[in-house]
Amino acid sequence: MRAALLQLNVTDDPAANLVATLDHLRQAVEGGARFVLTPEMTNCLSSSRSHQASVYRPEAGDETLAALRAAAEQAGIWLLIGSLGLVSGDADGRFANRSFLIGPDGTVRARYDKIHMFDVNVSETEVYRESAGYRPGARAVTAETDFGTLGLSVCYDLRFAHLYRRLAQAGARILAVPAAFNHITGAAHWEVLLRARAIETGCFVLAPAQTGFHAESHGKGRRTWGHSLAVAPWGEVLADGGTEPGVTFVDLDPEAVDRARGRVPSLDHDRAFEGP
Repeated sequence: MRAALLQLNVTDDPAANLVATLDHLRQAVEGGARFVLTPEMTNCLSSSRSHQASVYRPEAGDETLAALRAAAEQAGIWLLIGSLGLVSGDADGRFANRSFLIGPDGTVRARYDKIHMFDVNVSETEVYRESAGYRPGARAVTAETDFGTLGLSVCYDLRFAHLYRRLAQAGARILAVPAAFNHITGAAHWEVLLRARAIETGCFVLAPAQTGFHAESHGKGRRTWGHSLAVAPWGEVLADGGTEPGVTFVDLDPEAVDRARGRVPSLDHDRAFEGP
């Protein structure tokens, strides 16, 4: 089964971002992909809460979601929209960081709201408080496709191994990790964490990413790491998207999951223990 990871360099202009995303999606379909994945915040990357409030829409009115659903239906493909920034309707005004799995008929087959918020001090000049603008989700999600069960996650979730073990033990054979990974932490941790999640679960890991410097009309901009990765269940890197926007193809052998889990069946070896 051929999958395609879209590596994007979005700005804070959702309309312009959609044009680029649809172009990459067309290239993926022309390349034979049956499953296409986009990164976190496909519609907009912005550090300005006021700008987010002016361009984000509720799910039912989001133009990016509507256009990508139509494109998936037209092409007859499965599409994982890594995430969209959306108006949530919460009383405190925080947004949702929501991932969508779209079926070949254009319907939404699954939704997942990012659970773990990126509240970190990477350096004196790289400080993030995602929870100030986005409310965290509270539910792990798997979804059925015609090529296997998919486990959903987003970006910072990657650092919480128990989430992926739960997804794999619930039946996931492919884990999606769409991201807008910081360029500093990405250089240090991105590949090793993705490979670890694959090895621990015996799953394919597909991680489409944002890349480069993201210009903003209402903010200072930010940098992301890129290097969209596809990792095999045994831990080998199957494909690396580098640092330029584009499409990365990978052919997945579903039997590789069974082979890896047959060699090291650690998902079946949990034991109760006491302490600390």
